[in-house]
Amino acid sequence: MQGWLRKKSFDALERMDSADRLKQTLSWPHLIALGVGAIVGTGIYTLIGVGAGLAGPGVLLSFAIAGAVCVCAALCYAEMATMIPAAGSAYTYSYTVLGETLAWIVGWSLILEYTVVCSAVAVGWAGHAVEFVHAYHWPIPEALLAGPGTPGGFINLPAVLITFLVAGFLIAGTRESATINIALVAIKLVALAAFVGFALPGFNAAHFTPFMPNGFSGHAADGTKVGVMAAASIIFFAFYGFDAVSTAAEETKNPARDLTIGIIGSMVLCVAIYMIVAVAAIGAVAPALFAKSPAPLVFVLDQLKQPTAAKLVAAAAVVALPTVILAFMYGQSRIFFVMARDGLLPRRLSRVNAKTGTPVLMTVVTAVVAAALAGAFPLDLIAALANAGTLCAFVATIACVVVMRLRDPGRVRVFKVPLWPVVAIIGIPGCLYLFTTLPDLTIKLFFAWNALGLVIYALFSRRSSVLAKA
Repeated sequence: MQGWLRKKSFDALERMDSADRLKQTLSWPHLIALGVGAIVGTGIYTLIGVGAGLAGPGVLLSFAIAGAVCVCAALCYAEMATMIPAAGSAYTYSYTVLGETLAWIVGWSLILEYTVVCSAVAVGWAGHAVEFVHAYHWPIPEALLAGPGTPGGFINLPAVLITFLVAGFLIAGTRESATINIALVAIKLVALAAFVGFALPGFNAAHFTPFMPNGFSGHAADGTKVGVMAAASIIFFAFYGFDAVSTAAEETKNPARDLTIGIIGSMVLCVAIYMIVAVAAIGAVAPALFAKSPAPLVFVLDQLKQPTAAKLVAAAAVVALPTVILAFMYGQSRIFFVMARDGLLPRRLSRVNAKTGTPVLMTVVTAVVAAALAGAFPLDLIAALANAGTLCAFVATIACVVVMRLRDPGRVRVFKVPLWPVVAIIGIPGCLYLFTTLPDLTIKLFFAWNALGLVIYALFSRRSSVLAKA
């Protein structure tokens, strides 16, 4: 039993060989941009409509509830990331605090989350790119514009190309790719600011009455869940992505300061952005009108007779997607890298390029897997698996804070979660409740994925880990 519960020591993390360390090149502006780039993606452009359909104007309360759960997790990530400034995010925290077996489950779940997100977003981006191909009549065969799961499709070439393009940025260097990410995030924020500027002059307070037409929690005539909480369980998935910031801990110049600013700053900024955009959208057009639109913000601007602004917001959605791929592929390659460095995956995958200070091989492997999925599958059924992996990591990180506060209350903490028992009481049950709202198939596939992972762990990783050999 002891072998299954072995833990990393804090001292071992501090004594790590420099040859195995990632290059420190990032500061807090890069981290905030990384977090905002991961969080502000298609969610703000689409989920506001879905949420409004379920909760009406009460979707504002849904944003606040979902944001509160994520803020609880973000606070815990900030405490753990500054206490353990090493790559690996929730996987590394779990390895140090909860033991190797639970760390493997968290890491294996994060591999699922990040890979599926990269692939799904690449497919989403490809959908926008295909519209340009058709609009300008480019001579590209239809078989190369969709995967085999689509009638007439053979391979989704645009999805494959954007995946490898983003991987190329990451291989070139962490700072270089982070700088490009800052520019793309700035474009997204300007576009959303422009939307608010065009929408506010048409503000009508009558659109907020009744505020909760479907109540706090209930069911529609067809049995589907509706109300504020039903919308919150969906909107939650527009917030996650800040955990990608914690994977950059080892590459941060001043972890004690920059990680706290990056994690909490990106989360707070995105909650504010979502609330402001939601108020502007509902105030301009009644929620019932844009609830079923696949592009609600564009729909609102069209209703306000602002076609130019609508096109700019639509274009910004295309710009938004590669930043999400970049953030999650970055996080995925770092999770892979650290698990390989710990011996839970083949050690040769943990090599760092001497010039760029990045795990080139691991980034290429991540890109190949994500591109293969994006090119071959529509991913509609499995995309929700990313949400299950996220919730698993959130629960583990909050649990690590609780265990460390009880086990080692005197340890130096650069950042401390305020009222940590309250945060834990809100955060863990909140995440578990949101997990239960996932589709039944998703929950089954998540447990099946982890069952496969535990078999691999028992047969290979448990014996090959660095701690086992030590």
